[in-house]
Amino acid sequence: MLKRFRSILPIVAILAVVAMPTQAQAVPPWAPAATAAIHPGVMTFTAGAQCTSNFVFYNGSNDVFIGQAAHCAGTGGATETDGCDAGSLPLGTPVEVDGASQPGTLVYSSWLTMQANGETDANTCQYNDFALVRLAAGDYNKVNPSIPAWGGPVSVGATTALGDQVYSYGNSSLRLGLSQLSPKTGYSLGAAAGGWTHDVYTVTPGIPGDSGSAFLSSTGAALGTLSTVAILPFPASNGVGDLGRELSYMLSHGGPSVQLALGTEPFVGGLGGLLP
Repeated sequence: MLKRFRSILPIVAILAVVAMPTQAQAVPPWAPAATAAIHPGVMTFTAGAQCTSNFVFYNGSNDVFIGQAAHCAGTGGATETDGCDAGSLPLGTPVEVDGASQPGTLVYSSWLTMQANGETDANTCQYNDFALVRLAAGDYNKVNPSIPAWGGPVSVGATTALGDQVYSYGNSSLRLGLSQLSPKTGYSLGAAAGGWTHDVYTVTPGIPGDSGSAFLSSTGAALGTLSTVAILPFPASNGVGDLGRELSYMLSHGGPSVQLALGTEPFVGGLGGLLP
């Protein structure tokens, strides 16, 4: 059984790509990682629902985007996990982003896209859980794409096998600002549902407020985004949506033509991100 991390409480919160456009796009001038106000792991707020952002993206028009889970804009309950049936706020919905001077705009939702296209594949409906928020132009100079503590991502697209190490950065308000608990590492149980999801165990597990956060593979590649908590068959494991499949779906169904922004900081695996 799967359950989304979703809440509309003010301090609790919600849960939470990788084909590339055919033509390379100019990389924006990123803010220094040490001082950037906007980066993977900052919180987003959509109509009161709180999420953790995942990766940064950009396009040839010099627009900058940050990712969150599609269900962050969901209008149903935590057990509403089928994106082909679930209710969602519309594109154009304002999204508050921590560190930004003004709200961003919801410009893509896998849930809305699947519904508009009449998607029927069960695995796609269940696990394609990705959205893009376009930041306000005045905030572009505040952005750095590096994952806090771990660095990277170093490339787009990854998969996992049983036992592969994974890395993430959660930012739940339930940790009461204890940033030392935000970097997380753990192991994958392998890909499932035709490659659409990866079940993972991390220390500590993803909790409400970590939802949507980025996951990196053992080599620092962008693996996916935290989407669900599993009750069965692997209690307390988390489901990580496969970023490559989610991006491929977006690009092949009329979504924004974006590229994943690679980190300006080198990837540090092992226990490196857990050390002071």
